[in-house]
Amino acid sequence: MSRVLLASNTAWYLYNFRSGLIAALRDRGHEVIAAAPHDEYSARLAAAGGEVVDLPMDNKGTNPLRDLHTLLYFWRVLSNHRPDAALFFTIKPVIYGSLASRLLAIPAISTITGLGTAILRNNWLTHVVERLYRVSLRWPAKVFFQNEDDHKLFVERGLVCEKKAERVPGSGVDLRRFGVAPPAANPAPVFLLSGRLLWDKGVGEFIEAARRIKATHPGTAFQLLGPLGVANSSSISKEQVDAWVKEGVISYLGETDDVVPYIAAADCVVLPSYREGTSRTLLEAAAMARPIVTTDVPGCRQIVEDGVTGLLCRPKDSTDLKEKIERMIALGPAQRSEMGRKGRQKMEREFDERIVIARYLSAIDRILSGRGKAW
Repeated sequence: MSRVLLASNTAWYLYNFRSGLIAALRDRGHEVIAAAPHDEYSARLAAAGGEVVDLPMDNKGTNPLRDLHTLLYFWRVLSNHRPDAALFFTIKPVIYGSLASRLLAIPAISTITGLGTAILRNNWLTHVVERLYRVSLRWPAKVFFQNEDDHKLFVERGLVCEKKAERVPGSGVDLRRFGVAPPAANPAPVFLLSGRLLWDKGVGEFIEAARRIKATHPGTAFQLLGPLGVANSSSISKEQVDAWVKEGVISYLGETDDVVPYIAAADCVVLPSYREGTSRTLLEAAAMARPIVTTDVPGCRQIVEDGVTGLLCRPKDSTDLKEKIERMIALGPAQRSEMGRKGRQKMEREFDERIVIARYLSAIDRILSGRGKAW
């Protein structure tokens, strides 16, 4: 029996985005170890099978010297469990997990799930993070990217060797769980933004667009769904959301483990994000046959065929977002439903979770057979 370790910056990520891969590995007879900082999802990961290991990590920290502790924690976990293959997701596990796996000669696969705030803001920290990527990504046997833009950027900047870089369609979407939902029977359109409540997700632009649209379309509803106070420098406070609710601009639906009924109750899903790896929120919405309004940025635009399955707007532009939402209102229920139907077909063709899982299993098979060793 081979041992495969998966590591991320949260147990929440592994449970929500990699449960299908974990199940597939266990079905193949592999022993699975899930390593992440302890949170409320750690117990759920354990219940799903496999061993769960606490991996302390400061997700908000930006001091590379302090992050040497993270490298040490990775070294300890990998040294204690000695997996036959290690898979790293999210920025810090990719960087420090890849370095620790090199020190211990453990074959690794790293996945760039998004560039993160450090790259988006293009400051001194950007250069530090790029140096860390350039060093750490020399060692994994395979580096997966979730969109072509990130793939191209890393190759062009010399952060990864082109021959080991490969693109996958995000984490994919479970088309059985996220099945086609009938059109919502709302008296006026309902627009839902679902995800971690971060400024980088374009929540501010969504609020401003909602404020202006409600002045002329008072019956239109705008909803936020997702966790507050997450470990991210771009996090939005509860006080800020409470102020928006009191103003009457939006409804806050809280956070949930099951977004299905909320997507089903919406007429359109909106995500004005500044950049994504590949947005899981949008994949789920399209799988459920909901039209989308999102930004023309990496990680979002490849999910939407503009004018066919949804509408694209300019990033960081509340006026353009407002205009696209108003276009979606003007389309009416029948045309929105047709957009949703075509979005579902696109998910079936390109973003089925089984496609993604098969790519990871193939890469792991190469490592375990000795054909994927990077050193």
